[in-house]
Amino acid sequence: MGKIIDQIKAGKILVSDGAWGTFLQKKGMKPGECPEEWNITHPAEVFDIAKSYIDAGADMIETNSFGGTIFKVQKYGLGDKVFELNKAAAEISRKAAGDKYVLGSVGPTGKILMMGDVTEEELYKAFKEQVKGLEAGGADAIMIETMTDLDEASLAIRAAKENTNCEVFCTMTFEKTLQGEFRSMMGVSPTEMVNTLIDAGADLIGANCGNGIADMIGIVTEIRKTNAEIPILIHANAGMPHFHDGQTVFPETPEEMSLLVPKIIAAGANIIGGCCGTTPDHICRVRDEVDKIE
Repeated sequence: MGKIIDQIKAGKILVSDGAWGTFLQKKGMKPGECPEEWNITHPAEVFDIAKSYIDAGADMIETNSFGGTIFKVQKYGLGDKVFELNKAAAEISRKAAGDKYVLGSVGPTGKILMMGDVTEEELYKAFKEQVKGLEAGGADAIMIETMTDLDEASLAIRAAKENTNCEVFCTMTFEKTLQGEFRSMMGVSPTEMVNTLIDAGADLIGANCGNGIADMIGIVTEIRKTNAEIPILIHANAGMPHFHDGQTVFPETPEEMSLLVPKIIAAGANIIGGCCGTTPDHICRVRDEVDKIE
């Protein structure tokens, strides 16, 4: 199968998966439950989610491990099960993926270095424990995502690079300012992200969450102005959310998302998938568009 990066270098545009959290809720996960614990208590339900994206045509699927560091799982009394929960997450996606790729999902810890919540050593150790579990379960790449702080992102990349043989990807989350610029919650621009993450060892960079695919085109364009070569992954939301009858609604239909796929590829994206609000139907339509282009 080879490495994901080699496929990109050979000119392939690849399709990733979509949202996970909403599907866990549909399958009965209650507010206040630990999503990662479902890898052990409800493996069949987690498998169904992973398999639904493979069946939709995804070249790769993530793992149910976004909040899998000790900082998140210890709140549920699972601090001694970090390795086990992450290994199980990767094993489930590995089983669903067959000959496709598995991206081990690593989200932010919720701790802020500059506030003194945590030390660099503690963060590094937490990410190390998580990524080793993901690799042991069969992940091909570590997908560090939804990052807002460059220091935390860099520590996660280093932990993955130094403690696994996986490819290491990292995406940050940006929002549009009133001036029309893209910034993370910690004030980082896509331009500032590029060299810092590459220097930390990332094999691929990009953006996820925070924006629909239309705004992601602007983010990809900005990344490409800084670096013409680095592979780029985009996991876009199904449009910008709004509240309706007490529910968060993501308005973009699969058809609407698919219409912008040629534009984001033209801007320089190499892997396209979804984040909040996206479904297997969205991914199926992305697949159709990518197949037309290739």
